[in-house]
Amino acid sequence: MQILKNKKYAIGLLLPALLLVSVFIYYPLFATFYYSFFDWRDFSNYKTFVGLNNYVQMIQDYAVRKALVNTFIMMVCVIVFQVGIALVLALIVDSIKAGYKFFRTVFFFPVVISGTAIGLMFYLAYAYDYGLLNAIMTAFGGQKKVWVTENSALIMVLIPVIWQYVGFYFVIFLAALSKVPHDIYESALIDGITGIKKAIYITIPLIWDVITVCISLAIVGTFKVFDIVYVITGGGPMDASQVLGTYLYKIAFTGQNQGYASAIGVLIIVLGIILSTISNKLTERETITY
Repeated sequence: MQILKNKKYAIGLLLPALLLVSVFIYYPLFATFYYSFFDWRDFSNYKTFVGLNNYVQMIQDYAVRKALVNTFIMMVCVIVFQVGIALVLALIVDSIKAGYKFFRTVFFFPVVISGTAIGLMFYLAYAYDYGLLNAIMTAFGGQKKVWVTENSALIMVLIPVIWQYVGFYFVIFLAALSKVPHDIYESALIDGITGIKKAIYITIPLIWDVITVCISLAIVGTFKVFDIVYVITGGGPMDASQVLGTYLYKIAFTGQNQGYASAIGVLIIVLGIILSTISNKLTERETITY
């Protein structure tokens, strides 16, 4: 009876959370999938069932292909540079005693700034007439240049995207490194293993499960990128910096085609699940206990 009573309390406590998750996550997911089979425009009450037509249109849409390529490029860069730089910084900071809290605060600070504010900051820095970069160029006798072009737009939005969340993964890695027993490092020191060898052969294998989680978070996070790209370039010029998130917004609110936008939303969800699953399988290793 006591067990049943405890279960009732547990269910009662979980119900509000389950209700919120159902309303704000599961219902929108199922609704997005449902609307993707309809021709639905201007948020009207009239919807026409079109089957897989939205998905066929998506396959034929050049902008979707361009957004997919840009999203995958961004994903690779985020994994290599965002997670990679965070890991290197964490290893360096973990090896020093002075300034530990200072570096943790400084590197984490960009995470608490909204993506819109960061996007605006970089948009102003890239501006031709009054931008910071051109002001520096002219101060040293150089000529002003257009920083955001069709060839450079993706790189220009990648810089703030990577910069913003380096601190997030840095803090995660730092917490993982603090759990590694020091006697393992002392034994390695006796065997003459120090510096880079210690990081490669001891530290990284011991925190590999954390690295795997960070890679999965980076993959899923790439599909959610929107605000920084939208503020700096709006996906342009000529779709050069278009990603799936910004193109979905463009179709839904500028093109007023909610059915087609829902199909793009389904694509984002499916790709996120598939790629994070593949990532977990590829990076899966036997857990090392310590």
